Amino acid sequence: MPIRVKNPGMSSTIQDLGRNGYSHLGISVVGAADRLSLRIANLLVGNEENAPTLEMTLLGATLEFDEPKILALTGADCDAKVGSSAVRIGEAFEVPAGAVLKCGGMRTGARCYLAVQGGFDVPTVMGSAATDVRGGFGGFEGRRLKAGDILPVRRAGSGRSRKLEPLALEAISRHDTIRLARGAQQDWFGRDAFEILFSTPYSISDQSDRTGLRLKGQALQLREKSQLLTDGIPLGAMQVPQDGQPIILFVDQQTTGGYPKIASVIMADMHHVGQLRPHEQVRFQEVSIGQAITLLKAQEQWLKNAFIP
Repeated sequence: MPIRVKNPGMSSTIQDLGRNGYSHLGISVVGAADRLSLRIANLLVGNEENAPTLEMTLLGATLEFDEPKILALTGADCDAKVGSSAVRIGEAFEVPAGAVLKCGGMRTGARCYLAVQGGFDVPTVMGSAATDVRGGFGGFEGRRLKAGDILPVRRAGSGRSRKLEPLALEAISRHDTIRLARGAQQDWFGRDAFEILFSTPYSISDQSDRTGLRLKGQALQLREKSQLLTDGIPLGAMQVPQDGQPIILFVDQQTTGGYPKIASVIMADMHHVGQLRPHEQVRFQEVSIGQAITLLKAQEQWLKNAFIP
């Protein structure tokens, strides 16, 4: 039986791990802003890691259930309740028939993920169920949810709900330092620019979304005034426009652009970027490509060991 949307919250979409392999056609990866939290939510309810899941931003959705469902919430600390009973983040739980789940504001972090056992039953487009809002395809009718939507759910498979090891989530808890590797146009910037980037704080601008996070802080200057005609943009690239205020290109990013890229967020820290809120401060730390690979491998090993056997 489907799930009824009584209130969609601020911005709620169906997402999975993204639409990879189409950047050369100008199609963004999209998918979850915090992929690690989406994977954990699915594993908690016994789904495959890439099952379609609900991403909610800053203010969660209110959903009504016609029949019992096994759910899990992960990511931001969301003020969630079934009736008058609070729901714990990072644990699978069951809602009875006729229940209403209200996911309120995010107390910390920006995005919360709701997985339902079986996964949301939406069509795949180019191998993904992720919502591309700008393109108007994928997810639920290619758009953000609205009140009155009826979300179909796949029949649950043989997977069973799981539990995380005690204190497992502390290992990936949010922090205010994001690690960067130097970018494709690193030689366009002098030593002063890198010293500023890695020693001074930046705040997240109100003009930030899933396309990019605009940062406010000390300007980063090029060695000399120049600009690319256009260039491919990897996920997490940090561009520096003419005003010197960096932009982290995010999951709904354009696939090419002309601003030089001073650095890129490492993949092991992209889930932290997905939880940054407007006005929060963040600092950056430099790591090498080798260190970035080691950190990602360590994160994958953590995920394998995070659940109780």
